[in-house]
Amino acid sequence: MYRDISPALLHVIEPVASSHGLEIVDASVNQGRGRTHVQVVLDTPQGDGRVTLGACAGVSREIGTGLDADDLFNGAYTLEVCSPGVDRALGREVDFERAVGQQVQLETRERIGGSRRFKGRLAAFEAGEARVEIEADSVCIPFSGISKANAFYPFDSQSDAQEAEH
Repeated sequence: MYRDISPALLHVIEPVASSHGLEIVDASVNQGRGRTHVQVVLDTPQGDGRVTLGACAGVSREIGTGLDADDLFNGAYTLEVCSPGVDRALGREVDFERAVGQQVQLETRERIGGSRRFKGRLAAFEAGEARVEIEADSVCIPFSGISKANAFYPFDSQSDAQEAEH
């Protein structure tokens, strides 16, 4: 989630993204065996996901230079700069507002009704709370309690096959 990005990393990536007219949706750092993986997800201010490969490459070069200069990681790291994609990360409140009506997957920091994972339609996002419809039920989840969230396109193989026939 955007709010979980370390201030040191945000200090490097935010000015670069802004200078390219882009917004940071999310950034994560995962320590692997001997190598750190840094992923930065960018979007346009319109939230349409139309970030070009060229823009990602340019931002990546500049962020890499900044990370090297600030020496944020011990040893080697891999940097991945990408757009939100089909399984769009939802990291900020504005991302949730834009995703109302879409299918989402959420993971919470603590259990709500015995579960930490929810998958359904985001029916509303108001006053810092997401209302997710799951079949005939709905659950309200405070934004502050969400640890990970994605909007996704529900591919239905049967209806996709029918559309292909027409």
